[in-house]
Amino acid sequence: MLGGLPTDATIKLTPSQMRTRSHGPATPPPEELAPLFPQLEILELLGCGGMGAVYKARQPKLNRFVALKIILGDAAADPHFAERFQREAQALAKLNHPNIVSVFDFGSVTQSSGLPLDQPGGLDHILYYFLMEFVDGANLRALMQSGEMKPEAALALIPSFCDALQYAHDEGVVHRDIKPENVLVDKKGRLKIADFGLAKLTGSDAHDHTLTRTGMYLGTPRYMAPEQVEKPETVDHRADIYSLGVVFYEMLTGELPMGRFDPPSKKVQVDVKLDDIVLRSLEKEPARRYQHASEIKTDVQGVTGKHLLCRHGRRGAQRTKVSHPSHASAAWRSSARFGLCLASSR
Repeated sequence: MLGGLPTDATIKLTPSQMRTRSHGPATPPPEELAPLFPQLEILELLGCGGMGAVYKARQPKLNRFVALKIILGDAAADPHFAERFQREAQALAKLNHPNIVSVFDFGSVTQSSGLPLDQPGGLDHILYYFLMEFVDGANLRALMQSGEMKPEAALALIPSFCDALQYAHDEGVVHRDIKPENVLVDKKGRLKIADFGLAKLTGSDAHDHTLTRTGMYLGTPRYMAPEQVEKPETVDHRADIYSLGVVFYEMLTGELPMGRFDPPSKKVQVDVKLDDIVLRSLEKEPARRYQHASEIKTDVQGVTGKHLLCRHGRRGAQRTKVSHPSHASAAWRSSARFGLCLASSR
């Protein structure tokens, strides 16, 4: 998982989440990492998931907070990992968009076990890392669990969601793991897509491996497009369109579109025209889906007929507010509410 905060980045970890993985090293505490990153003040472990852990840190020279992502588990032990890591990092460096978590730096450090070489665990090992933008906010999963993700808030966020995906696709990058945990919203209501760690560069060798174990599906089953399971070698940007449709449906209804499911307007009070947009995004055949994320944005804005405006917009502008989830991190508890608002169309 690269390029952003992990799935539970804004949720405090339970003791069980901090235990040693069954197939990898324990999550290092901040004090253990501090000597490896003298240029940073590592403040706290934000969360872990997939193949890595993310820490909140501070860069004293620049007086800013950053997120430090450490790659853990079996993947980093692969002798070909360094090459794949370099390739993925360069792909992430191409992405410069206000709705995508920025990557500032990447590299590797050697961590000493402190044990004799002839003892189990006595070998030193390499830690690969990303230094990223710190997003002071919560992911969509936390917002939905809080009960504050109302349809109005979902419709306010979707245009930015589409803008970010369209930009990445134009740059030749497919996310391949769009899900609520990988979509962050900061205190000002700005959406940021994180975790491009499973991204595949379109146009590259179909047999290239990304940062995942050989033979594993790239994605999260409940949000994966059918072709990601059936024909993973053929996956292109339209897989992200499908995953966006799943997340859109869940944002509107609070449920996943599994099996025989009702359209959104049968579950919540929304315009029936939104049904066609969501259902078209969820078409099994890629050719029958939207072909570009920008098309979804256009159609959603066509249905709403007006755009949600920030609090400093025109008099009488519609404003959507969402409460901070009570179980989120201390950063969220520092204020009572945050507004989700989007500027009017160009």
